[in-house]
Amino acid sequence: MAIIRALNGITPKVGEHSFLAETAVLVGDVVIGKHCSIWYNAVLRGDVNPIILGNNVNIQDGAVLHTLYKKSIVRIGNNVSVGHNANIHGATVEDDCLIGMGATLLDDVVVGKGAIVAANSLVRANTRIESYTVWAGVPAVKVKELGPEQREMGLKNAQGYLLYKSWYQEPSE
Repeated sequence: MAIIRALNGITPKVGEHSFLAETAVLVGDVVIGKHCSIWYNAVLRGDVNPIILGNNVNIQDGAVLHTLYKKSIVRIGNNVSVGHNANIHGATVEDDCLIGMGATLLDDVVVGKGAIVAANSLVRANTRIESYTVWAGVPAVKVKELGPEQREMGLKNAQGYLLYKSWYQEPSE
């Protein structure tokens, strides 16, 4: 069973039909929407400010979500995938985005709808990532705009994780 720890009188809230892996950790002011999945060794530490996830969000293995004390919060929209070992610190990620494995988003970053942050990228504080663009590098810069056929990549990835989570919610044989 996942570690779900109340802190300072606030208990994490988990939406219907969500999956929490046995080694996931949720602390304090964390709100998770419906049909989400929080995978192995992911940590959502809402000890100093809120972490709010929409519906159909997957936070993959080893990812860490945290905030800046009394300054920033984490807001994740609907249909978002946060890749393995990614770090989101006080950033906003709008709907249908894909945050690559090992990527880092610092305080007050805003990732626009349908955008992709490539694996191992570092997005500096206060950066605004335009909708339907790809950002990569250290520090991350815009590398291209997504064409019409590529604009659903983030949404499709999130939908795939709805299937994966269902495997873990079914009784084992």
